[in-house]
Amino acid sequence: MVKLSVIVPFYNVQQYAPDTLKSLRANTREDFEFIFVDDCSTDETPDILARAERELPGVVHVRHKKNGGLATARNTGIDKARGEYLTFLDGDDWLAPDYFPRLLAAIEELGCDFVRTDHVVCTAKARSIARVPQGRRGVVMNPRDAILPADRSTSVDYAYAWAGIYHRRLVDQGLLHFTDGLRTAEDRPWIWKLHREAESFATVGLLGVFYRRGVASSLTQIGDVRQLDFIRAFDQVIEETAADRDADKLLPKAVRTYCAIMAHHLGSIERFEPAVARKLRSLSSAALKRMPQDVLADVMDSMDPQRASRLRRLRRRPTSARTVAA
Repeated sequence: MVKLSVIVPFYNVQQYAPDTLKSLRANTREDFEFIFVDDCSTDETPDILARAERELPGVVHVRHKKNGGLATARNTGIDKARGEYLTFLDGDDWLAPDYFPRLLAAIEELGCDFVRTDHVVCTAKARSIARVPQGRRGVVMNPRDAILPADRSTSVDYAYAWAGIYHRRLVDQGLLHFTDGLRTAEDRPWIWKLHREAESFATVGLLGVFYRRGVASSLTQIGDVRQLDFIRAFDQVIEETAADRDADKLLPKAVRTYCAIMAHHLGSIERFEPAVARKLRSLSSAALKRMPQDVLADVMDSMDPQRASRLRRLRRRPTSARTVAA
C-alpha cells in the first residue's frame, strides 16, 4: 500500500532539477511514490528525469505531449496518485532530509483533512522563514474559521500547495484538484475551496521545504499574458464564495484580496509588455464591475489612498460589453 504520493511538476528546470531530485532521495521510503510530471519541457529536463526514474525508488514518470501549466500538471499527478496522503513539490525547490516522514507523522497524529507548514524562502544566498498566518499550532481546527478577518493576512493568503499534506478523502470529495489551465494564481481558488469545504485542518511548525524565489523562468518574474490568469482565478474565488452559505461574511475578504492583488500588478505595470499592460487595465476594469458593488465600495474605502485611487480610476473607465463578459 502506498502511504504518501509526492507530486512534482517539472518544466524547463534543468538547472535546478538535480538539487530537487537529490533532496527527494533523502526522503524515500518503501511506501512512498514520487510522481514526476514533465509538462513538455524543451530543455534537458526530460533526460534528467529519465535518469532519476532509474535511480530513485517509487518513481512514476508522466510526460505531457502539450504544455498545460502548473495546475494541469498537478491534476495529472493527483489522478495518478495511489497514496493515502498526497503532497506537492515544485521542480525547482528542494527539501530537508527526512522531511516527508516527519510531515506524514504530523498529519497521522492529528487525524485531520490537511496540515499546513511553514517554509524557507531562498533568494540567491539569503534565507528567511515564511510562516502560516495562523497562531495556533498542532491543534485541529475548522478551516472556515481560518478565512477571516478580512483586514488581516490569514490562511487563505498562504496558498502554497507544497506547504502541506492532504488526506486522500479530499480527492474523493473533489476538493484537491486545481482549476485546469490556470497559468498563475492557480492555488488561490484551490486554497479557498479547501478552507470553505474541508472539515478539519491544522498548522505545524515544521520546516523542510526550501522555496526558490527569483527564478528567471518563473511566471512571477515574467511580464507576459499568462500573469493575467490571476483575474480568472479570483473571479472563480468571488463566484464560488458568493454562493457560500456565509457569503455575507466571507465576500469582503475575497474582494479585498482580489483588489490587493490587482493593485499590486497595476502598481508594477511597467514590467509588462505594452499590449499586456493594456489588457491588464482593460480586464481589471471589467473585473471591478463584476464584483459585488456594495462590498467593493466598502473595501476601497478601507484601502490606503494610493491603491484605492488607482482602482477607482479603473472602475470609472468605460468597458466594452465583450471585455465585461471575458
